[in-house]
Amino acid sequence: MATLYVSPHPDDFRSLLTLIAAEFSPSSRPRTLTEDPPASLNARSRPILVLGAGESNSILSGAPAVAWYLANQGKRAGVDTKQQSQVWQWLSFADNELTPVSCAVVFPLMGMSGVDKKLQQSSRAEMMRVLKVLDKALEPRTFLVGESITLADMAVATAVLLPFKYVLEPSDRKVLTNVTRWFTTCTNQPQFLKVLGTITLCEKMGPVTPKTIPPASPKAATASPAVESADAAANGPPKTEAQLKKDAKKREKLEKFQQKKDMEAKKKTQPQTEKKVKPEKKELGVIAYNVPTAPGEKKDVISPLPDSYSPQYVEAAWYPWWEKQGFFKPEYGRKSIGDANPRGVFMMCIPPPNVTGSLHLGHALTNAIQDSLTRWHRMRGETTLWNPGCDHAGIATQVVVEKKLMREKGMSRHDLGRENFIQEVWKWKNEKGDRIYHQLKKLGSSLDWDRACFTMDQKLSYAVQEAFIRMHDEGVIYRSKRLVNWSCTLNSAISDIEVDKKELTGRTLLPVPGYKEKVEFGVLVSFAYKVDGTDEEVIVATTRIETMLGDSGVSVHPADPRYQHLKGKMVLHPFCDRKMPIVFDDFVDMSFGTGAVKITPAHDHNDYEVGERHNLAFINILDENGLLINVPPPFLGMKRFEARKAVLQALKDRGHFREIKDNPMVVPVCSRSKDIVEPLLKPQWYVSCADMGKQAADAVREGRLKIIPDHHLKTWFNWLDNIRDWCISRQLWWGHRIPAYFITVNDPSVKPGEDMDGHYWISGKSEDEVREKAAKRFNVSADKISLRQDEDVLDTWFSSGIFPFSIFGWPNETQDLNVFYPGTLLETGHDILFFWVARMVMMGLKLTGKLPFKEVYLHAVVRDAHGRKMSKSLGNVIDPLDVITGISLEGLHALLTDSNLDPVEVEKAKQGQTSDYPNGIPECGTDALRFALCAYTSQGRDINLDVNRILGYRHFCNKLWNAVKFAMKTLGENFVPSEKAQLCGEESVSDRWILSRLSAAVALCDAGFKAYEFPTITTAIYNFWLYELCDVYLESVKPVFSKAEEDGSSQRQALVCRQTLYTCLDVGLRLLSPIMPFVSEELYQRLPRRRPQSDPPSISVTLYPDSEEFCWHSEEVDRDMEFVMTVIKTIRSLRADYNLTKTRADCYLQCTDSATASLLQRHSLQIQTLSYSQAVLPLTAEQPVPGGCAVAIASDRCTVNLMLKGIIDVEKEVAKLMTKKGDLEKAMEKLKEKMAKSDYKEKVPVKVQELDAEKLRQSQTELEKVKEAMENFRKMM
Repeated sequence: MATLYVSPHPDDFRSLLTLIAAEFSPSSRPRTLTEDPPASLNARSRPILVLGAGESNSILSGAPAVAWYLANQGKRAGVDTKQQSQVWQWLSFADNELTPVSCAVVFPLMGMSGVDKKLQQSSRAEMMRVLKVLDKALEPRTFLVGESITLADMAVATAVLLPFKYVLEPSDRKVLTNVTRWFTTCTNQPQFLKVLGTITLCEKMGPVTPKTIPPASPKAATASPAVESADAAANGPPKTEAQLKKDAKKREKLEKFQQKKDMEAKKKTQPQTEKKVKPEKKELGVIAYNVPTAPGEKKDVISPLPDSYSPQYVEAAWYPWWEKQGFFKPEYGRKSIGDANPRGVFMMCIPPPNVTGSLHLGHALTNAIQDSLTRWHRMRGETTLWNPGCDHAGIATQVVVEKKLMREKGMSRHDLGRENFIQEVWKWKNEKGDRIYHQLKKLGSSLDWDRACFTMDQKLSYAVQEAFIRMHDEGVIYRSKRLVNWSCTLNSAISDIEVDKKELTGRTLLPVPGYKEKVEFGVLVSFAYKVDGTDEEVIVATTRIETMLGDSGVSVHPADPRYQHLKGKMVLHPFCDRKMPIVFDDFVDMSFGTGAVKITPAHDHNDYEVGERHNLAFINILDENGLLINVPPPFLGMKRFEARKAVLQALKDRGHFREIKDNPMVVPVCSRSKDIVEPLLKPQWYVSCADMGKQAADAVREGRLKIIPDHHLKTWFNWLDNIRDWCISRQLWWGHRIPAYFITVNDPSVKPGEDMDGHYWISGKSEDEVREKAAKRFNVSADKISLRQDEDVLDTWFSSGIFPFSIFGWPNETQDLNVFYPGTLLETGHDILFFWVARMVMMGLKLTGKLPFKEVYLHAVVRDAHGRKMSKSLGNVIDPLDVITGISLEGLHALLTDSNLDPVEVEKAKQGQTSDYPNGIPECGTDALRFALCAYTSQGRDINLDVNRILGYRHFCNKLWNAVKFAMKTLGENFVPSEKAQLCGEESVSDRWILSRLSAAVALCDAGFKAYEFPTITTAIYNFWLYELCDVYLESVKPVFSKAEEDGSSQRQALVCRQTLYTCLDVGLRLLSPIMPFVSEELYQRLPRRRPQSDPPSISVTLYPDSEEFCWHSEEVDRDMEFVMTVIKTIRSLRADYNLTKTRADCYLQCTDSATASLLQRHSLQIQTLSYSQAVLPLTAEQPVPGGCAVAIASDRCTVNLMLKGIIDVEKEVAKLMTKKGDLEKAMEKLKEKMAKSDYKEKVPVKVQELDAEKLRQSQTELEKVKEAMENFRKMM
């Protein structure tokens, strides 16, 4: 029996960890002792576990090692390799991150180290930081790893045991809600309770009263509230005099610490009179919406708006209300969707995400664009449908469920059988499959969820069967034996899109599933074939030496003089009695290697075609699992990459090996299983694509289908003009089973068929239908027909290809099909142009005779801020929900621990995250993320996404928020907007200008949406709200409202101004709504309505502004205002030069002509307000300017003169400028001396020389300004 030596101290968390681990392993629980281990063990550091007889090689010491052993015995160290790695990571976290900071905070309280208040405070702050990382990691979990307690929970819980007992006060635990919940759950488990007893959580942090420990007894310890008593030193030998003195000092310090705490407590009870407590500053983004609102009920819009914009507040409750009200349905506001709508119909289907998928930035970009377009069309009054759906994702889903089955039940799909396995997949889909739908709702996607489709639903499955049967009956789908991409791990053919091309520069060892050791790739092996009947040999080379077992010929170029004499000759295979012809073919490159190529027709795409041309034997040497077949011993039955080594050695042994060298190459890797893809001959179903491809290409050439942006046209034509037939068979169980049956006729008059004979394959929706078809074809009675359905399923892209019409019930004539097919637009990423878009066009034309949509808009690919592709190993993959809600750097690091990356990649990824997000990702909100993605979407190929820019748009939301709050206060509670937005003729110059800019923004947004120019839209909206409405108009009209309060005659102007302001808010929010749906709805609901009885209830179904209604754009007004703003900026610049921050000065604007003076006179109130001037006095050229002014030229029509006399101390300013002039001249002289040295050009780097030259230029400019200012000041003296 094993013996566990532990410390008797009730707070020795390392010993407690091992005791708890032992409790979880009742069948192999060791005997527990609290005495020192025997000296013979040569180990005094407890805990120690002695296994067996106690030899040195059977001793485990240290808490991690002992706990791991005990937890492993109780199957609590992880159920598979991934979980075990995760447990080990949490052990490391407990040991390296939690324990040091916990001890640093707790030990001084326990008298085990000196009290350094500063150090203790910093340690406490660090401990809280680490615990917040843990809190974030526990947010979605009950336990740290898997669904039950593991060693990870035991280790981390014991590491935080002392802080929970002595340090973490209720206020701390409130912050750490997830950690507290998890800790309580753990410590209330029977195994924890048996060791720890009931834990009393800390109420107030303070010194811990030491307990005494009874003398150690050799009796076995019970694992009840650990072991009674206290001082850790009681474990060791008696203390020396020096140690006793040290202890006395510690006690003295503790007493002083306690006195200080008492004083502080006393101070708190005394009334404070000296200082007023400052209100706590609120951080942005911490305001939550707390008004009880049932899901689907309208949000409270009566309560006042919070002081600042908070995504949490704004995005709460709106989506369920929109959904319940039916705003996203095309039926909204209509009696029937079949009724003609003069405004038209807009229909778009979502690119169906995989049912296994979770949201990534590609989805976020797709949905930001698609939802903005959908909302815009809906607000234009069109009958609008954005149809959601989800793809069954054949391979991906089957892999997920197979892994789950093996992990939870230890079973393979073959153990279950096909029907039961498919039931398991449906069960998983029903439990987990709608996760991505919830994420799409978080993004504000206005999809009609009642029409959501799943590609394995009965309606869509029926359409898939119909499509296959029709195309098979026409001969468009046929059966053929060809090379396919085969994954031995998945036991299935995979599509080209599922093959990753891994580029190697030379010899590389790669991991391959099913092999313990890595496999060598990136080398070229040369070997010789003997020519039959001669002493000659032909040297060939290959990167896959094992395939030589399937060689059936050698090929050379017809024009190669080296081999002309070998025409008609054969070469001999060294391992079997096979003679192989030397064939002459143009595909051979004479300059590469020896100019002779081995031909393996059954295992190489090029060789397949050579084999076809020269009628060579097709020898298949691999079975579906990657084991060798049709080869001589000893290779028969070997795994393919073990055969690689064996063949190479055999060639060496027989003297056929010539050389091996590095060779750059591309290795095909299965993206799902990471297996090396093998070309394999398999009978499969194919779609003949030549005719359909031509029709799809012609549709674009003839302008019936438009692809935007047009730089994708070249790719479109290149692919379709050279299209190959499409393999649609997949060797899976999950998916649409191919509705084709092999016919056996039990009648001697009908000869038996071959698998490859299409005549014996019939497709149908049921066995009865197929039997009836077969009876007619073979002219026999139905009872003589036996059927065998193909085991394979269809490629997922087949069902995706008919998605635009299968979702509406095709082939049945339904109302939805008549109204919404063909669709209006297909929006997706350019990376699936072939795999999905082209196939939808081909199959739409083939099966319905119609194009599935009129336009295709292809968005760019999202990359990181540095232009790098998103990759887990770089640490730059961002979950959009983390951008929406925010995440700390530690939280980002924690996500990496849950990934499949190896430790080296994890560290590399952490460095990338630390570099890019040193402070984590701040909470940006959905609206800011959507706006940023649209702002980035220029019609190029890539988007380099910078999170800081998204944060910038979150600040833009705050600016909007404050502007609308200010504006609503300005409008007043009793404000009633006019029934129609129109000019009354009494508008001021400011009113006319802002309405002109508003009309320009309306026109730009309209043009931007029509042309899919999203940055045009975002720039127009951003500029209008920020630079025109907030920075100029709202500032310039403040005096109008303040004047109206004092002067009754100004009230009419204020009323006109209020109507203008309301129009700007109303239209500005409607322009913004498609891109920022949440904040625009929140603010719009607070505005009064023009027609309260008839206006729509939500901004999402309110009409989008158009240029017919808002037609007030005036180039003349814009031009005048642009000139006025130039003058204002010049005045501001002058004020900054003379440091006039608060002092207002008179401003004389000398104009070259009376028209300019008149214009500035009309805008004088704006100029005065926006430039912070005392008075603004436009003058003509003849009128003199008073002395004592600073002068600046605004334009060729106007000079600004700012009166400084009497405002500033001239002599003092001149003295300051003299000092500055001296400093500048000294610095310039020093720099010139440096640059004048003879070896300056040779020794100083070019970059530094450029910086020096720029510094000198800037100093010269600054010096001239100083001299000019001094001259101006002297004139005032």
